Amino acid sequence: MSSPAFDDYLKAIYAHTEWQDAPITPSQLAAALGIAPSSVTEMVKKLAAADLVSHVPYGAVRLTDAGRDRALAMVRRHRLIETWLVREFGYAWHEVHDEAEVLEHTISDRLLEGIDERLGRPRFDPHGDAIPDAAGRVDREPFVLLGDAPDGHTGHVLRVSDRDPELLQQLESIGVAVGVDATVDADGVVLDGIRHSLPDGASEAIWLSAQPADVGSSRPPRKERR
Repeated sequence: MSSPAFDDYLKAIYAHTEWQDAPITPSQLAAALGIAPSSVTEMVKKLAAADLVSHVPYGAVRLTDAGRDRALAMVRRHRLIETWLVREFGYAWHEVHDEAEVLEHTISDRLLEGIDERLGRPRFDPHGDAIPDAAGRVDREPFVLLGDAPDGHTGHVLRVSDRDPELLQQLESIGVAVGVDATVDADGVVLDGIRHSLPDGASEAIWLSAQPADVGSSRPPRKERR
């Protein structure tokens, strides 16, 4: 069944476990989508009936193999579109999420393939999230959430959450960007030898490479500053 609502749910379920292991609960899914818990309950039942998720009453919601495949296809669309808007149209990284939410349901597979080819088949979107390839494969190196990293840990920024556009702007203003090296400090983070205090919420919105920054890795390219 082709359904934008189904796809939005599957994408949200996938995104919840992409950077941590705990499965999503119905209340968390409702918060992520900004809708009433009762609406989530009804939709989860429909997704389960379509064999796209597994769920028991009051328990977590998990993707089935079919649900994961469909979620990855939508994630690929969303992240390719975000990358396209930044590279080709000059959007800032805090501006692309809402645009991609609309476009991901409207463009054809042919246009999506053309975008992927034109961009050189990018592996990461502007926020550092991995772009699944056409077969649904995802390439990501070991990571650690900034808030969980010990003082003195140095890694490159792998990902910055796009959930809060205002936070993205604040982080960009101090030099936080995908691909830059950062050292965790008790008072914030050190970038290019300069210590910066971090805005509220930043420690839960930035992921660093788990290995030291000078160890070879498949880091995403550094984001161009605007």
